[in-house]
Amino acid sequence: MSRLFTRSLTPLFVFFFLSSAWSQGCSDAGFCTMGAMKPDQPYSKKIALKLRSMEISFYRGTTTLTPIVYVATADLNFSLNTKTSFQVKLPYQAVKGRLATTQGMGDISLCLTRNIFSSEKYDINFSVGGKLPTNNSNKHDEEGNPLPMYYQTSLGTYDFITGISLISRKWLFATGVQIPFNRNGNQFLWSNWNPDSSPDELAYVHEYSPAKELRRGTDVMLRIERSFRFSRLNFTVGMLPIYRIYHDEFTDATGQRVRPDGGMGLALSATGTVGYSFNVRSGIKALVAHKIVNREYRGDGLTRELVTTFGYYYRF
Repeated sequence: MSRLFTRSLTPLFVFFFLSSAWSQGCSDAGFCTMGAMKPDQPYSKKIALKLRSMEISFYRGTTTLTPIVYVATADLNFSLNTKTSFQVKLPYQAVKGRLATTQGMGDISLCLTRNIFSSEKYDINFSVGGKLPTNNSNKHDEEGNPLPMYYQTSLGTYDFITGISLISRKWLFATGVQIPFNRNGNQFLWSNWNPDSSPDELAYVHEYSPAKELRRGTDVMLRIERSFRFSRLNFTVGMLPIYRIYHDEFTDATGQRVRPDGGMGLALSATGTVGYSFNVRSGIKALVAHKIVNREYRGDGLTRELVTTFGYYYRF
């Protein structure tokens, strides 16, 4: 098996260096790539799908401002039995923008998925899990200025996540909800930035939404995806609407908790994937997601204009 694993890895690195622009294809807080809500899920009645597996992915996301977000993620799946699996996602994130360059461990995702119905035509899967923060979302620049959420490597909150999906050979329908339990420790306000900074820098800082002690609202997502599967190649196209059904809240310069206008509403992305299977155990895939609709208030720093992801998976 070790020789097979080594041979499978070789094309991965060749493809990765030739395709450095391809790099998790989700601009939300992470739940649209967890469990039953993941894109481009395999569907086959010939091969046992509940095998232990791993996926290594490389993500690049551009934002509405200067920060560019890079994430390398280890996605590990463990079979508990023929119907139940457990997923662990371990990301390492780096952000490069005009205000600073930051890096660190991203939030850890844990998800339990159970197949609750299976037939020759389709499967229904249910997931429950959460996200664990790796820091309090309060990184600073070299001068000690608190950075906006765009530059943070963690959302700084404990989140509950659950969802359900229906998957057939041609279609994937999934919906899920993500509920943050707490406010984070971010301290970014316009008034907290060094007033002696240049006028250009101060004007640029005002392009970021304030987010001191931010508590994100609850998100509900829907994924609709059409698959085109061949012997080794597969393609998908889909839409990913995410609706924030409850207000974001942050602490303003007077110490009052406020709910900014534009914090609720729809964020909509179009997605596409392409995958190639080397054999029944391993393959590569790439994903592109483009934001169509953004919310007005974006203090959480999750807005991505364009996301590209490249991944390699191996089933043991």
